[in-house]
This record gives sequence, structure tokens and C-alpha cells, in this order.
Amino acid sequence: MHDAKWVVRRFNEEVIAGGDRASFEALMAPDFINRSAPPGAPNDGESMWNTFDTVLRPALEGLTVSIHDQIAEGDKVTTRKTISGRHTGALFGVEPTGKLVAIEVIDIVRVRDGRYVEHWGINNLSSVLAQLRQG
Repeated sequence: MHDAKWVVRRFNEEVIAGGDRASFEALMAPDFINRSAPPGAPNDGESMWNTFDTVLRPALEGLTVSIHDQIAEGDKVTTRKTISGRHTGALFGVEPTGKLVAIEVIDIVRVRDGRYVEHWGINNLSSVLAQLRQG
């Protein structure tokens, strides 16, 4: 069994950046809960996939995930990372600007049996969107 940091790194590289549905299926527990989903919004694994597959990757050409720090304790991994790419598609209602975008993220993932079970996260997406709207 791989350690929890490896699981999180693989998820970031293969699922978020790579769009690999098979890796998503392998790494997402059926009872996964996204604790950072907005109130009333879906908080399951499929909603997490949709965020990457239908929102971020189509909006950010050449999407990459750069992991800066990872700290693991018990069954939780905290990761500080940057999701970046060129803004070539609509992103939460902001039309493409062609600008490079960098979304700073800190998240915590609880891993059980090599799979994501829970997620908490904060990011600066609202600031990024505000800057894109200013032109």
C-alpha cells in the first residue's frame, strides 16, 4: 500500500492535471465527502470530478498542478499547491482573457485504504476571478 502523500500527489497529477477518469475511480472512495462544498451544493466525488473536468480543465489550457509542500499526519495530508494554466475558456462566467492564471490552494485530504475519503480546502479563486474581470 502506498503512503497517503503518494496518493494525494497521484490524484493531483493524474486526475486534476491529467483528467484521467480511471485514476479518479481508483483514488476516490465511494463514500467521499467534500467538506468545502458550498452549502446546498453536491459534496460527493462526482461533483469534485466535475469541478476539474467541466470547469477548470476547459478554462485553463495547459493546466498544471505544482505541489510546493505536503505534510502528512495520521490519515490526513495537507498540501500547498498552485493550479495554473492559460485562461482560454470561460471560467465561472469570466470570458477568456488569454492571461496566465495561478490559483493558490491549501487542502487537507483524509485517505483511507489508498483512496480519498474527505477533503477540506481553501483557495484564492475569488481573487483570481476578480483580477480577470478587471482586464
